[in-house]
Amino acid sequence: MSDLSAFPITKKWPAQHPDRLQLYSLPTPNGVKVSIMLEEIGLPYEPHLVRFDTNDQLSPEFLSLNPNNKIPALIDPDGPGGQPIGLFESGAILLYLAEKTGKLIPADAAGRYQTIQWLMFQMGGIGPMFGQLGFFHKFAGRDYEDKRPRDRYVGEAKRLLGVLEARLASNAWIAGADYTIADIATFPWVRNLVGFYEAGELVEFERFPNLGRALEAFLARPAVQRGLAIPARD
Repeated sequence: MSDLSAFPITKKWPAQHPDRLQLYSLPTPNGVKVSIMLEEIGLPYEPHLVRFDTNDQLSPEFLSLNPNNKIPALIDPDGPGGQPIGLFESGAILLYLAEKTGKLIPADAAGRYQTIQWLMFQMGGIGPMFGQLGFFHKFAGRDYEDKRPRDRYVGEAKRLLGVLEARLASNAWIAGADYTIADIATFPWVRNLVGFYEAGELVEFERFPNLGRALEAFLARPAVQRGLAIPARD
């Protein structure tokens, strides 16, 4: 049996199955990236719900694994060299799991770096810009009389959607012909933009039919449907 006692986070969220990957998350766009990935690759894992309403992410135990107090975070009891490893940042976790299993990332160097560049595109652009649009459109920022901040993120969201639309006009998936971690990173955010944030009309999502087609294909995958609901909310 694996010994995870070196990780203080396991005191707040005890591992019932310490030989499995331990996922600390919430079903948000960033959180479900990892649960979808784990469902796709089939590695056994134990999910733990990190509640924002009780500030779990600010607890000393959580901060011991991710000092940036964001979900998701992961412990692999069988990391490099057979030693446990803790990781945070959804993109880093996706890349780690892809390389650990050899799945959902091309084996050839050129394809691998093509996939990584689109993963970075999501991490640096899609997530931050869509998140800001959600704040100014649906949450506290919607009450601001000055709509220039919202409009700035609407314009940037449209630009980013246009980049994806052009890419998907000649490719089945974001990194090319094959489904990869680039898709797992990106489509939960697109889904959130038009669904939870209710910004589809605002960004004129109907102008991006290739992106809409790929989003539907992504959501039709059984592993995606399972991963979207993990960890289960109370």
